Amino acid sequence: MAGRRAALKAIDWLAFAERVPPNQRGMFNALKTRTDAISAKLASLPETPAAIDWSYYRSAVAKPGMVDEFEKKFKALQIPEPVDTQTASISAQEAEANKNAASYIEASKARITMYEQELENFKNMIPFDQMTVEDLNNTFPETKLDKAKYPYWPHKPIAEL
Repeated sequence: MAGRRAALKAIDWLAFAERVPPNQRGMFNALKTRTDAISAKLASLPETPAAIDWSYYRSAVAKPGMVDEFEKKFKALQIPEPVDTQTASISAQEAEANKNAASYIEASKARITMYEQELENFKNMIPFDQMTVEDLNNTFPETKLDKAKYPYWPHKPIAEL
């Protein structure tokens, strides 16, 4: 039964609920309620449909051959099951998202290492109240003024201020 196969994929509602923003909590609760109702209804149905007693209908229907024709048409009836066309594209999107997330994590780890080194440099530098201008220029080279190239105050191009 196609419905049974669809019901086999369990949803982790707790993990889902953690990701729902507070302003969408009502829609989430409505979705969960509706899904639970459909699951309960699906679970109440038998695995296989009840068998049709064709001999009873042959004895009860007055027109001869009618039940045989219905039985033949019923056995020939094929109900098509929907074909899954989206799982492959969703899996590809998931793989791409996982790859992007992994590269972002690696870049973040590199930035964290750089920031930790910078923080360590800040912790180990001379306190500002004890620093000389030379110490300041050595610690922060971007603050050094180029008086030879720009002899007049502010000793930097105005565009860089």
